[in-house]
Amino acid sequence: MTTTLPAIEIETAPNPDFSIIWMHGLGADGSDFVPVVPELGLSEDVAVRFVFPHAPTIPVTINNGYVMRAWYDIVAIDGGARHADEAGIRASRDIVRKLIERENGRGVPPSRIVLAGFSQGGAIAYIAGLTHPEALAGIIALSTYIPAPALLAAEFDPANRATPVFAAHGTQDGVVPLQLGEQARQALTDLGNPLEWRTYPMAHSVCLEEITEIGAWLTARIGTRAA
Repeated sequence: MTTTLPAIEIETAPNPDFSIIWMHGLGADGSDFVPVVPELGLSEDVAVRFVFPHAPTIPVTINNGYVMRAWYDIVAIDGGARHADEAGIRASRDIVRKLIERENGRGVPPSRIVLAGFSQGGAIAYIAGLTHPEALAGIIALSTYIPAPALLAAEFDPANRATPVFAAHGTQDGVVPLQLGEQARQALTDLGNPLEWRTYPMAHSVCLEEITEIGAWLTARIGTRAA
């Protein structure tokens, strides 16, 4: 049975109408994107719960087996390709589904939940969001890629064919090459998802312009308090 991961939670107002589950990158933890919340510029009239889960600690093969927080193991890097542990991806997808269920139990339906993530966390946002059996409010995928294309092809759920996606990448990213982000962009285009794609002159990171545009994209999804 999948347990719910510990997480940092921030509520912008009581009784949240929307939830954003935001997954961090490899080796980081849930605190990594907490400072982004006030920078998004969301309306004070909207009650949002941000959930920043801490990934499990596992050995990561490409980092010499060092134990760190990770959403799945990366077995090898072959040029631009990542050979990811599909069992680990599935396990993290189950964790995200558990977090979604918890938000449902707190009064936030899937249609008001956004999955977000950076790097490895963004890869899980892609897989968990696009294979979820109920329509979500949106997916934010930053400096990332689709880690298991065959899994996505086999288990993509039409319930999320119309789910909007904000995807962004640094043109100077030396950790997750831009090519991988562009491959994900093409996959989303092929699936038919509404996609907002942005690139920025940065390395494997986020920038203020990007955060501002994420805030505008979120405002378009959750701009008014739900009735």
